[in-house]
Amino acid sequence: MKILLGITGSVSAYKTPWLVRDLRRAGHDVRVVMTPSAQEFVAPLALEAVSTHPVIINPYDPTIQEGGSWHVHLAHWADVICIAPCSATTLARLATGLCDTALMTVVCSRPQATPLVVFPAMDTDMWHQAATQRNVAQLRADGISVVDPESGQLASGLTGAGRLPEIETITSNITQHAMQGAEHTPAEHFASTGTTASSGKHLVITAGPTHERIDAVRSIVNHSTGTMGFALAAAAQRRGYLVTLIAGPVALPTPPGVERIDVVSAADMHSAVMQHADADVFIMSAAVADFTPSKPHDAKLKKDSVGDELMIHLSRTKDILAELGSARQPHQRVVGFALETGDVVAYATDKLLRKRADMIIANAADAPDSGFGPGKNTITIITQNGAPSPFPPMSKNACAEVILDAIENL
Repeated sequence: MKILLGITGSVSAYKTPWLVRDLRRAGHDVRVVMTPSAQEFVAPLALEAVSTHPVIINPYDPTIQEGGSWHVHLAHWADVICIAPCSATTLARLATGLCDTALMTVVCSRPQATPLVVFPAMDTDMWHQAATQRNVAQLRADGISVVDPESGQLASGLTGAGRLPEIETITSNITQHAMQGAEHTPAEHFASTGTTASSGKHLVITAGPTHERIDAVRSIVNHSTGTMGFALAAAAQRRGYLVTLIAGPVALPTPPGVERIDVVSAADMHSAVMQHADADVFIMSAAVADFTPSKPHDAKLKKDSVGDELMIHLSRTKDILAELGSARQPHQRVVGFALETGDVVAYATDKLLRKRADMIIANAADAPDSGFGPGKNTITIITQNGAPSPFPPMSKNACAEVILDAIENL
């Protein structure tokens, strides 16, 4: 089926690369039109990558013109038009027929037989505004399918109606409407021009420390800030990857367009990574604890009851990198980090072989401009083929670019 996806300026727009990916996995051809404000929440390059078509934002872009009527041809190409997420502003445009964006020019050119499905997403007070509800009622009176948002925690921190439905719900709904629309839509095809992105792969990154619980208030922790992992996540997203960032306890903002999963312990991180075991690239930059208390206490341990010495029995945690390396598929790439003291390159090379990884990023814990913290890093890239590649001290943002270049050249 041929699906035209409109994306507008709602925070939940960051989820749309996964929506496009799942629609394509279901066998649909997907093309994307964005409003200018949607670019604030999701990168067009990521959507080009997963859809394999240029993303349209500017209705006057000379590369998309087809006899001056690109919007007509694209509207007739689609079996179904979906707007997800749909902002309050675009609801108002739809209700009044205001044709001032590329998306609205396509929607206003839609044949009557082509279904239009709208998934509003906004804060709960915006959703319940009388004006918003009048616009929704008008759209439904016009024969447009408006799917009510779900309830839950919102980007504002409030809880209520306004959440974009889960990707599976949207995919099922669109597919159902597409099958209906395909029975009536002419078999005309819109000839896209321009280049497409080369990535679109799913990349999983771990970042930050893990906290291993001793008792109700104490944990075994390390000094990782997550800066390197977050820099990698941001850089990968800009390159068009679908990025899932699995973060231990850190005080860093989520990079735009990145799916973030917060975890606490090594066990939590292992579970989160393995839920994405079908990803294309894994970058394990987190400082995961090698050991965890075997029997953490439910209550706070009191100094007076413990005495002058405290014995804590530790058990080894699951080795995430080794597990990924041993199960690696031919299309997958597994990358680890080695923060060492002493002969860093020798230790990292041994780790590369033992973990069956494709690449290890080595850095020193006992050298300036290297290791934990928000400052610079000094890395050496080690792969299965070729000599180690050392780099001078660089910002962690620059290190991220170098690392991603190396992964893409594997």
